[in-house]
Amino acid sequence: MTDWQEQDNALVREFELPSFPAAIAFVERLGELAESENHHPDIDIRYRKVTVRWTTHSEGGITARDREMAERTSGLVAA
Repeated sequence: MTDWQEQDNALVREFELPSFPAAIAFVERLGELAESENHHPDIDIRYRKVTVRWTTHSEGGITARDREMAERTSGLVAA
């Protein structure tokens, strides 16, 4: 989890993908994961860069679930 930063009570990471279609495909995989777990991140797409923020609003910050989802998100890049 060394690539994730704690910012404003959230785990944040910027992913840079090789192309815009690759960035969209990554977001689609992330969306499927988030929906299956009923836990949804904030996502910002800027051409080939995707910023993901995991936090649990009802808990007011980062939980073990956010850390797990961040790890799983990192694994989606190579998928």
